[in-house]
Amino acid sequence: MAYNVETAFAEEAQLATRGRLTDLSRAARRNPVGAVAGVACLLIILLAVFGPSVAPYSPNDTSFPRLESPSLSHPFGTDNLFRDMFSRILVGAKNSLGVGFAAVFISTLIGVVLGVGSGYLGGVVDGVVSRVIDVMLAYPGLVFLIFVVTIFGSTFLSISVAIGLYMTPIATRVVRSSAISVRHQSYIEAALSVGCTPLRIMFRHVLPNVASSIIVISTLQIGTAILIEAALSFIGLGVSSATNPSWGRMLQETKPVWQAAWWTAVVPGIAISTTVLVYNLFGDALRDALDPRLRGS
Repeated sequence: MAYNVETAFAEEAQLATRGRLTDLSRAARRNPVGAVAGVACLLIILLAVFGPSVAPYSPNDTSFPRLESPSLSHPFGTDNLFRDMFSRILVGAKNSLGVGFAAVFISTLIGVVLGVGSGYLGGVVDGVVSRVIDVMLAYPGLVFLIFVVTIFGSTFLSISVAIGLYMTPIATRVVRSSAISVRHQSYIEAALSVGCTPLRIMFRHVLPNVASSIIVISTLQIGTAILIEAALSFIGLGVSSATNPSWGRMLQETKPVWQAAWWTAVVPGIAISTTVLVYNLFGDALRDALDPRLRGS
């Protein structure tokens, strides 16, 4: 009898896995651009994790010819400080993506708490949260980022928190609108009728039903966070340093020689723009796949 039960559970798990794979395959065929973008996102993450290990040279090695154009030994050329740009691109991905993912985690965490709370509870809570978000949106973003980094220093934590707080209003508004639509569903009324507390309803019923919106906005904001980190690094306020590169820092360091050596501007620029593009495409694909109103459109 135990064998039959275990077999039944195993078969059920296999069917569930097969069903998820079928849904994934169907979504990939329906949106091949999004599928390719998803694979590219995964490759970029692997690049950030393993880049320092697979880089052919040390990012701080200055024994190469200055401003050598791309070649077999230096696929992305060398910069004005005699360093291999291919190695610096691989190593710099860790800083650029690390700050981006940390900032998105912070913005999503705060956005979920504020958005679900204000969307479900409404009333005074919703009014207070909405006014706070309005104030944050009214404050110039670049000024806010420079203010936080200047006060707390250019550390990984301070920059991640600054960018995360900058993106929090968008995440909060998206989650709040989804929570408001869920609040009036019949299963919420049923949970209230059996005596469930507001906290339990928000955690067990509202949050799972706004998860698709959370996933989509988080994916879309990764590209924005990476772009902001590159901008801060370009003006000298990033977490990177001369010995700890990021893509924005590479642009800042090679600015004086852009006209003489085009690759010093093109290579980091392509790295930033490609990463932002694939995460935006993947986020759009997720939105289309998770929103029933957009399926098949």
